[in-house]
Amino acid sequence: MNIRIDKFVSEQAGITRSEAKTAIKKKQVTINGNIVKSANLKLDTEKDIVAYNGKELIYREFMYIMLNKPDGVVCATRDELSETVLQLLPPELIRKGLFPAGRLDKDTEGFVFITDDGALAHKMLSPKSHVEKEYIVTLEKPYEEKYKDIFANGVTIDGGEKCMPATIIFTDDNKVVRLILHEGKYHQVKRMMQAVGNKVTHLKRIRIGGIKLDEALSPGKAREITREEIDRLY
Repeated sequence: MNIRIDKFVSEQAGITRSEAKTAIKKKQVTINGNIVKSANLKLDTEKDIVAYNGKELIYREFMYIMLNKPDGVVCATRDELSETVLQLLPPELIRKGLFPAGRLDKDTEGFVFITDDGALAHKMLSPKSHVEKEYIVTLEKPYEEKYKDIFANGVTIDGGEKCMPATIIFTDDNKVVRLILHEGKYHQVKRMMQAVGNKVTHLKRIRIGGIKLDEALSPGKAREITREEIDRLY
């Protein structure tokens, strides 16, 4: 793919187009070891090696990022009152156009999928795709055996809204369950538990489709999602 050098540097380094042009004027950009003298210069993304301030820029058409969201952070591109998931990203993962594909409540922890690939996000979030989301749910009261059948048949939550069938998996701790959903209604897990007379005290998402939250990621940390993982998404 052929692309202008200022556009390439802007997209891959996470800076503005004008900042990229300034960097070129300051001789901070090279192609194949040669200093770039013009922002109009075009490069081949499959063959040419570009460096900015001595650091090689690897071409990615889209970015796919796994973030382990901590409590108190909002799933938004910007917020006037609270820290957002994008503000947690390290500099090397920041670029224009990133957004969280799907949301977690402010007090919910775990896997947030961040990307700039609108088509993939749309497909992933579409009810027709039925991409699974798995949660670890801590309850106020011990779970009951009846939950399995109620959730498997599609629990009706407040307002008479019927949920798709969900899978609940009991654990050795009678106040902790794993819950697998195929949709993403507003506050869904909390409302489902309320519908069976219980309350969520802690919630963490640990899987989206075939991609599991990396156990090595501490809260607030992020890493790129590999191409192999993306292939397992559906």
